[in-house]
Amino acid sequence: MQSFVELGIIATPLGALTAAAATPGALTHLVFDASIDQRPVARPVHQAVAAHGERWGPVLEQLEAELEQYFDGCARCFGIAVAPQGTVFQRRVWQALMNIGFGQTLAYSALANRLGLLSGARAVGAANGRNPLSIIVPCHRLVAASGALTGYAGGLAAKRWLLDHEAGG
Repeated sequence: MQSFVELGIIATPLGALTAAAATPGALTHLVFDASIDQRPVARPVHQAVAAHGERWGPVLEQLEAELEQYFDGCARCFGIAVAPQGTVFQRRVWQALMNIGFGQTLAYSALANRLGLLSGARAVGAANGRNPLSIIVPCHRLVAASGALTGYAGGLAAKRWLLDHEAGG
């Protein structure tokens, strides 16, 4: 089981989010409740909280404050240090996600093109699905080429809620 220096559950308008820092001083995971988020990337965090309980520290305290500001509509970005664990390609996609503006959406294929991958929409989608930092790394801003909402670890209703929230409505 992965070792975490901080673990906690944070109440939000979208339900409980489980957060963890495997690296001192940096957030490594922010995932939806285990009943919703069944992804392999979420499993170690859910298992650790179940086995060891919560261990709060400065990273989670900062995260809780920043999430409160975000959900209250007072913040458009996050300043918390992050250290997501993934392949070089996954981290490249996650960094590109952070460049999609607040309240904006982008098609998977358009993000692939930005990364120089002319036929890379599926690869971008796969990396997006392994994003361990929901909301902070805004994977909810990726949509199908038609503009339709597609899969999201928190469910499509949560994705719609986040997009509506960022659009101001």
